[in-house]
Amino acid sequence: MSFFPKISFQREVEEYLTKVFRNNEQFKGLCVPVLEHPRLQDILLIPVIGPRSDLPRHPSEVIVGAHCGYAVLRGAHVYVPGIVSTSRFMKAGDLVSVYSDIEGRCKRGAKEFEGVKVFLGNGISEVSRSEIFRASGPVNGLGIRMTEPVYLSPSFDSVLPRLLFLQNLPSVVVSHVLNPQPGERILDMCAAPGGKTTHLAALMHDQGEVIAMDKVASKVSKVKQNAELLQLKCIKAFCYDGTKALAAEEREAGQEGPPFPAESFDRVLLDAPCSGMGQRPNMAFPLTLKEVTSYQPLQRKLFAVAVELLKPGGVLLYSTCTITLAENEEQVAWALKTFPCLQLQPQEPHIGGEGMRGAGLPPEQLKLLQRFDPSAATLQGMDGACLQDAREEELLSRADKDCIGFFIAKFAKGSGRAAAGSTAL
Repeated sequence: MSFFPKISFQREVEEYLTKVFRNNEQFKGLCVPVLEHPRLQDILLIPVIGPRSDLPRHPSEVIVGAHCGYAVLRGAHVYVPGIVSTSRFMKAGDLVSVYSDIEGRCKRGAKEFEGVKVFLGNGISEVSRSEIFRASGPVNGLGIRMTEPVYLSPSFDSVLPRLLFLQNLPSVVVSHVLNPQPGERILDMCAAPGGKTTHLAALMHDQGEVIAMDKVASKVSKVKQNAELLQLKCIKAFCYDGTKALAAEEREAGQEGPPFPAESFDRVLLDAPCSGMGQRPNMAFPLTLKEVTSYQPLQRKLFAVAVELLKPGGVLLYSTCTITLAENEEQVAWALKTFPCLQLQPQEPHIGGEGMRGAGLPPEQLKLLQRFDPSAATLQGMDGACLQDAREEELLSRADKDCIGFFIAKFAKGSGRAAAGSTAL
């Protein structure tokens, strides 16, 4: 997770989080360390315990949708809107086992389900079946309080919300690699929900300007909400399609938002829409082959606009949360061929592995790329005993590898303009 205030507060935050976990009923007194990343002082690491294979299965079952299931694996409780079905006579106070319907085949209100389901853990029902599926409409609020989740990773809702922002490690690395400086003008082309946007602003000490764009209005509202929560004033968020962010004609005087003139930004972050194959936890992959292959052309359209909006001497960072060659190394090879003004740059910090072969990039360029490979992590789970016996160095080493799949490429723009054919796909 990212840590936003001055480092002098770090020890107090660590001690507070340690107390939070010590008092959490799921941990039952287990001591969970809060660790500072050895290379990135604004990151706190908390080990995740699991998967736990010794949990009992209760006769009373609750089936939740896939999205709710992902949230539970990340530490959330089950809220009523996420419940698809329950056992026939479930009432408030019952011990229940919670499962995820990963194929979406369970009918709402069913009394039993024999389809494909994944065990998420056990909890206590806060409401009865009749309340959940009553004729007057569904209720809201907490449905199942998880007491024995498969993964011990408690929710951070309302835990120091003005000081901490929960992110995956590679997402935090992105902002450090882009390395924004106070007073600069930064563009985050696909910003929602705002984790990287707010981190960039914090690294700039809230001095300068961070323009955040997303084409979905509700997501832009989330960016604004996070910026306000973290009290960051330099962020300006706009609902706009990044592929159309380059102004084709002269702008009106005083126009603040997109589209922007060419060479408007010191640094550009393109955390591109992608197939998301690196995301974890992931119990099923719903995209068709056609949907997966649709991302590469979109990424190139966004990339072409990003190059035009970047000032000469500026930095462009391209990242995805997927593992495919087509959306990562092939895009780098295409960019270097299409835009002679771009050069690959070393990355600091370089925590992940180098790029993958197969896209025609020479070894020296592959070493400049940063790829986080989820398969590099040990498949063995961590139980409470392992956690107590592990040394801090072992936990820190595991944290760098046991993360989502991710890709980062850093480019510098020379003094020449983008190639004439830069918009070609």
